[in-house]
Amino acid sequence: MKKILIVSDGVVGHHFIERVIGAHTTENLYYVIHTKKDEVYDSYNQSRFKFFNFDPTSYYKITTILKMDFTQAILAMENQLELEQTIKNIRLLKPNIRIVALDLWNSVSPDDGVEWINMRQILALNLIDHLPNIPVLAQNIGLGNGEIMEVLVPFGSSFVYRHIGSIEQNNWKIAAIYRNRQLILPSDQKMIQPNDILVLVGEPNVLKSVYRAIKRELGQFPAPFGSKLYLYIDMAYEKPKTMFELVRRSIYIQRKLKKPLLIKIINPGDIDHLRQIKACAVEGVEVEIVYDAVVDDEMLLSDIKKHHIGLFLVSQTMFARRSIRKKLYHGNVPVLKLANRSFSTLKHSLVILGEENHVEHISTTVFDVASQLGFDLELIDYAVEERANVTQAIEHFNNLSTIFSKSINVVKTDENPIRFLRDYENFLQCLPFTDKMFENSFKRFFATDPDVLYSKLDNYHQLFIPTQI
Repeated sequence: MKKILIVSDGVVGHHFIERVIGAHTTENLYYVIHTKKDEVYDSYNQSRFKFFNFDPTSYYKITTILKMDFTQAILAMENQLELEQTIKNIRLLKPNIRIVALDLWNSVSPDDGVEWINMRQILALNLIDHLPNIPVLAQNIGLGNGEIMEVLVPFGSSFVYRHIGSIEQNNWKIAAIYRNRQLILPSDQKMIQPNDILVLVGEPNVLKSVYRAIKRELGQFPAPFGSKLYLYIDMAYEKPKTMFELVRRSIYIQRKLKKPLLIKIINPGDIDHLRQIKACAVEGVEVEIVYDAVVDDEMLLSDIKKHHIGLFLVSQTMFARRSIRKKLYHGNVPVLKLANRSFSTLKHSLVILGEENHVEHISTTVFDVASQLGFDLELIDYAVEERANVTQAIEHFNNLSTIFSKSINVVKTDENPIRFLRDYENFLQCLPFTDKMFENSFKRFFATDPDVLYSKLDNYHQLFIPTQI
C-alpha cells in the first residue's frame, strides 16, 4: 500500500481531501496535515486516512511524520511563503520524493523539481471548454498535448450519417461515441448521428484538421480546403480560344461561389492575349503572370499553401498530364477539370456509386457544390446485384438529403455507366480524387471501376474531391 502525504491549509485543499475520501480506492494510505483545528471530514475510512493538526513549516514537527516512506507529497496551501518553507522541510528530509504543489500565484519556477499545478491555467481551460466551437482537449490523460479530443458533431456536419468504416482514419481514430449519455463503442457499421460526442485519439496537428472537418457545415465550399479559387493556364499548351473559355467559366464560378479567384499564367507567349485576359479581371479576380523561362515543378504546391487555395481549376489538356495530376493529388484540394462544354447552362451533377466506400468521403462536398451552384444531384447505381457498400452509400445520401433539404435522384441501371452517361448532354461528374487516377494504361484497359475509368468521360466537366482529411 502506497503512503501519500497531503498538506492543506485552505478551501481548495479541503475540497481536494473530500474528493480523495470519495474516491473509494483501497490502494493508498493518506497522511493528511492540516493547520486549522476546526477542519472536519465525515465518513472517511479510518484505516486509510490519518489526520494531523500542526504547522508544516516547523521542521521539528514535520520530521515525526516524514520518518515514514512516502511515495509522493501533495501540497495545497494558500500562503506562498509557508508553502515554500514546507517544500524546503520536505526536501531536507526526503530529497527524492515526488512533490506536487498548487500554484495560486503564477510566480513559481518550473525548474525547481516540483510539479506545479497552475490554478489560473486550470480555470482558463475549464472556461474555454464551455465555449461553442472550441475543441475539448484531455489535460490530465496521456501527454496532455491535445492527442485526446472530444468533439460535438453539429446537425449540419460533414460527418453526420456517415458510417465509421467510410471515414479514413490515418494517424487518428474515433475511440468512443457518446449518444444520449450512453457510451457506444465504434465499429465500421456504426453511423454517426447529429449531436453525437466523439472522443478522438491521434496526433495533435491531425486532430485539429479533423476537428475543422467535423465542424464544417453546408454552404461554405471551398472551405475547409481553402478560401480561394485558382485557375492554372500554361500558354505553351493551351489554344487561345480554350484560354478565354477557361477564364470566362472560372469567373462565372467565382461569382457563384463568391470567393476570390487567382488566374496564374505561365509561359506567356502573346501580349495581346495577356491583355485580353487582364481585361477580364473584375472585382475579386487577380491575374498573376510568371515570366521565368523555367518554372519550378513545386510551384503548384507552394501556391496552394501560399494562397490558401480551396478549388483548383484546370483544363482537360493540363489534367491529362500525369505530372500535373500528381502535384494536384498531393496538394489535397478539390480540382475542377473544365471541359469544352458550357458551364453556365449546367443543371446536373452526378456521382457514380463505385466499388468502394469513397463516395461517403466526398458526400458533403458534393451536396455543398450542388446547392451553391444550383445543380440537381443524381446517384448512378449500375450494379445488377445488391452490394452492401452501395446500400450504405444510398442510405447516407438520403439522410443528408433530408438534413440539407436537397432532393436526390437514384438512377439504377444494368448498363455500363460510362456508355449510359454518354447519352447525357451535359453534367458535372463528382468523384473521389484517389491514387486510382495513376493506374497504368494496361491495368485501366481491364478495369471495371468507374473511378479508374474517369478519362472515358473526359469530355464532361469533372470535380475531383480529395478523400483525405
